[in-house]
Amino acid sequence: MIDELELAFDDEPVERWRHRRGRKRGQKKRGGAGKSVVALLVVVVMLGALGAGVWYGYDRVQGFFTTADYEGAGQGEVTIQVKQGDTATDIANALVTADVVKSAKAFTEAARDNSRSQNIQPGTYKLHLQMSGAEALNMLLDLKNKIVNGVLVREGISAKATFRELEKATKIPVKDFEAAAKDPIDLGIPDWWFKRSDGKKVTPSIEGFLFPDTYEIDPKWTAKDIVRTMVDRFLTVTGELKFDEKAQALNLTPYDVLIVSSLAQAEAGTQEDLGKVARVAYNRLYGEFPCNCLEMDVTVNYWRELRGLPIKASKDMTASELDDPKNPYNRKLKGLVPTPINNPGRHALEGAMAPPPGNWLYFVAIDKSGRSAFTNDLNQHEKNKQTARENGVL
Repeated sequence: MIDELELAFDDEPVERWRHRRGRKRGQKKRGGAGKSVVALLVVVVMLGALGAGVWYGYDRVQGFFTTADYEGAGQGEVTIQVKQGDTATDIANALVTADVVKSAKAFTEAARDNSRSQNIQPGTYKLHLQMSGAEALNMLLDLKNKIVNGVLVREGISAKATFRELEKATKIPVKDFEAAAKDPIDLGIPDWWFKRSDGKKVTPSIEGFLFPDTYEIDPKWTAKDIVRTMVDRFLTVTGELKFDEKAQALNLTPYDVLIVSSLAQAEAGTQEDLGKVARVAYNRLYGEFPCNCLEMDVTVNYWRELRGLPIKASKDMTASELDDPKNPYNRKLKGLVPTPINNPGRHALEGAMAPPPGNWLYFVAIDKSGRSAFTNDLNQHEKNKQTARENGVL
């Protein structure tokens, strides 16, 4: 090959051939230099094409080893929600969806390289569009970018009371929350939650499923968004607690135990007494209590609240109010009341699913700190009530 190439660009054979054909004296040589220039151009073009191909290939290969990322701090504004329990990948995917970062990898690599990324708090943040992964991370770590609209939903208040508090905080009417909560199963509550061990039919209700907590509410959320978030939190917490498994260990359904959780939340004056009150409820319903009823006045007040009547202290209720036969939450009703009577917190849920052992049938708050005395003896219970009176509780 080398010899052939050298021969192709050798002028001498051409000159000898022309001489034989009788080139005129004084005529300049033609063709040799021209061919050299053409050949040189061909080589340059070939090398150029080869170089372009190499560069294109390098650029393609380089794409496999670099991270797609925007440059700089971006522009415009967008809100992003970081949910409780979100991983860096979860956050990254949300950022990509909103076009905050160009790729999930851009954010996760920035988070991996910054130990402070573990400090990102749940909530809603203002970010820019088309930011670098590192800039997006910095904005999420700066609490000045967090939209603070925290709403505290207290433990032990009913759905009606919860919606009134949410209306004050969000300016969304109560009726919108009531409409959003009308179909609990549509909100994601599995239908198995609405089963009772006594076989009584359950009309699905939102009561008990609005988990009490502090929520960062995005200004753009609807009533349904807020209610669904509270339900999701309830399902997350009860899942973590293995609530359904613990209920089965008691030979009860999760709904049975949820109702008892709400009773304990309403009756117990201290966190320490939540489990004991739950035990009293179980003993009255399934033990040696004569009527197998709850005999808890808080159920009467729940029925009053549902009808828009004011809450009353037990001592201020008449006999007909306490034992109204038309009241489905009558304290003399055999068995569990139809639904939870409020939205219990985590400690009440724990107390009802794992109550301490005890044969208690009676309890009464005996001091102003809310501490109760428990007994299975009616005479002792009367003595405990006297102690309560002496302490100004009854």
